[in-house]
Amino acid sequence: MSQLVSLYQGALPQLVLFDLDGTLIDSVPDLADAVDAMLLAHQLPPAGEERVRHWVGNGSKMLVRRALAWGLELPDPGELGDGRLDQGHADFLAAYRRNFHRRTQLYPGVRDFLEWLHQQRIPMGLVTNKPEEFVAPLLEHFGLAPYFGLSLGGDSLPRKKPDPLPLLHSCEHFQVKPEQALMVGDSRNDVLAARACGMPVVCVSYGYNHGESIQATQPDRVIDSLAELL
Repeated sequence: MSQLVSLYQGALPQLVLFDLDGTLIDSVPDLADAVDAMLLAHQLPPAGEERVRHWVGNGSKMLVRRALAWGLELPDPGELGDGRLDQGHADFLAAYRRNFHRRTQLYPGVRDFLEWLHQQRIPMGLVTNKPEEFVAPLLEHFGLAPYFGLSLGGDSLPRKKPDPLPLLHSCEHFQVKPEQALMVGDSRNDVLAARACGMPVVCVSYGYNHGESIQATQPDRVIDSLAELL
C-alpha cells in the first residue's frame, strides 16, 4: 500500500478512476480481429495484432483511420477521405459487435485491487475512449460492473481523453476534488488528461502506448501490476 498512500501524504485517494483497454483488460486480440475483418472487406491486407496494439488508445474511429491509412499506404492518416473512414468505421463496429469479448482477457491483479478498493469504501469510475456501447457489456462479462459507480465511454461526453473533461465530470459526479482522486491508466492520454486537471496518475507498464515507453510521459508511478498498489 505504500506506493498508493505516498501520493496522498499517508492517506488514500477519495476516488479512483480507471482506463479500460490496456489497463484492466487486454482487448487487442478482439480489436485486431475486427480491424482485419474491416480491412479485408475493403480489399486490403490484414494488419495483425502487433500493429493494432500500437494503434489503440484514441477511440475506435482513430483506430480505423490508422488501419486504413496503413492499408492504403498513406503517409498521413489525415489524408483519408471522410466517406472511406465512415464506411470503414461502420464495418469495424459491425465486426467488433460480433466478437468483442471472445479473446479479450482480464489482466492479473485487477480483480484483487478492485475488491480491495471496494472493501475500503473508495468509489471507482471508469473513463475509457472505447465506444460507450461496448463498456457495460464488457464489465458485465468480466463481473466488474458492480465496482463502478460511473462508466464513461469515448462518446459519452463532447470530448474524450486526453482532454480532462471526462475526469472532471467524474470528480463532479462523486463530489471529489481532482487532487484527491487518482487516475490509473496505461497511455499518454491518461497522463495528459490527469495532468490537465491536477490529478495524480499511475500507469501500468504492460498496456498500449503507441509503441512508446510509458515512463517517457512521466506519470507519478509506473507499476507492472495493479497488485503492487495493495
